[in-house]
Amino acid sequence: QVHLVESGGGLVHTGGSLRLSCAASGSIVSITAMGWYRQAPGKQRELVAAISSGDSTNYADSVKGRFTVSRDNSKNTVYLQMNTLKPEDTAVYYCNTKGTYYSRLWYPFDSWGQGTQVTVSS
Repeated sequence: QVHLVESGGGLVHTGGSLRLSCAASGSIVSITAMGWYRQAPGKQRELVAAISSGDSTNYADSVKGRFTVSRDNSKNTVYLQMNTLKPEDTAVYYCNTKGTYYSRLWYPFDSWGQGTQVTVSS
């Protein structure tokens, strides 16, 4: 099993910054993609940013130039630096990680964090 713990959410004013972290733990053999999704009230969950094992990145158009995703493979951790925050960025942010873990045999995993609230006030 793989467990994800998120941190870093909170309340900021428009134009402010936050940094989210997500640490994966367990009998992890390898991690491929790591990413961040968000879900605002009444809306579907959407991809915000993702990073591959080769450090290729992908961003939603709405956050390009403002958000930066990065990872520390030695800590099995993914980060989301969010700058110039806008009220429309208000949502619950979820970390997602894919890879393989070991439990007598190798198994794939696709795990989600518990979510962290980001609120941007105008």
